[in-house]
Amino acid sequence: MQKNKTNNITYGSMMIALFAILLGLTFYIPFVGFITAFIVLLPIAWYSANFERKQAILVTTISIIISFIIGNIGGLIFGLLIAPLGFIIGDSIRGNKSKLYMLMASTIFILFMTAVQYIISILVLNINVLEQFLENIEIYYERLGNMMSSVGQLPENYDAMVNKSLQLIEAIMPTYFIGGAFILAFIYLSINLPLLKKLKLDVPKFSKFVDFRLPKAVLWYYLIVSVITLIVSFEIGTFGYLLFINAALILRTLLFLQGVSLIHYYFYVRGWPKWAAILATFLAVPLYTFTIILGVLDLGFNLRGFLKDRYKK
Repeated sequence: MQKNKTNNITYGSMMIALFAILLGLTFYIPFVGFITAFIVLLPIAWYSANFERKQAILVTTISIIISFIIGNIGGLIFGLLIAPLGFIIGDSIRGNKSKLYMLMASTIFILFMTAVQYIISILVLNINVLEQFLENIEIYYERLGNMMSSVGQLPENYDAMVNKSLQLIEAIMPTYFIGGAFILAFIYLSINLPLLKKLKLDVPKFSKFVDFRLPKAVLWYYLIVSVITLIVSFEIGTFGYLLFINAALILRTLLFLQGVSLIHYYFYVRGWPKWAAILATFLAVPLYTFTIILGVLDLGFNLRGFLKDRYKK
């Protein structure tokens, strides 16, 4: 028991010190800091994966305090995001959770912390980042309009087009937040899990992208949202408008990924090289609508089963 307690304290102190060094490099060393910003959570993740949750929470808490000492308010904000994220990754590894679980848990936490920091910035600092962002876009459109007007190319309905664009950008902001949190969580996992594997930890893996398959319920959700948006005309800015436009965008993104996965599966069963599948993925972006249709057909009619029977060796 005494030996285990000594190991907890020794390794905990070492991981906190390493976290502090990486955090200092992140805040005060240009260029190097950009790299260390993505691995600063590594000590917390390693400790959380190897020791009990109670000790890991204590180390995470101390790391957050150290973040404030090193970087003041900016360090505290960064520490409140990065230290618990390292704990989530490490605790998921210790609990033998899947990589998908780890990704979803990390995404939800990043979304939660983003919302908390956004609310605090409004209430305490009186700074609304979204309003400033929209104001900058409006200024850009105004300058663009002045340039087009100076050369006699300004459309008659330019102001209406700008207002409609701004309303659309504001409406789909929740989707941007969700997508940004998902991408950030994916980047952190993609960088740190291979490093944790080199440190002799048994880290989970995603299944192959060719096997990516959404639940069929997603197809029904998409059909319901599509039918409602065709039947009901929501006024711009209302809750219904915000709900359905974001739901439609998220579902289309998921079905796009399903369509891309089907393309990869087709190349896989044909035995074609991987670089060709990667090229087809880039071509799928401008063919966004067609790729969504492929995703819908794959979920609804199991195109993979047809391809497997047709091209099986």
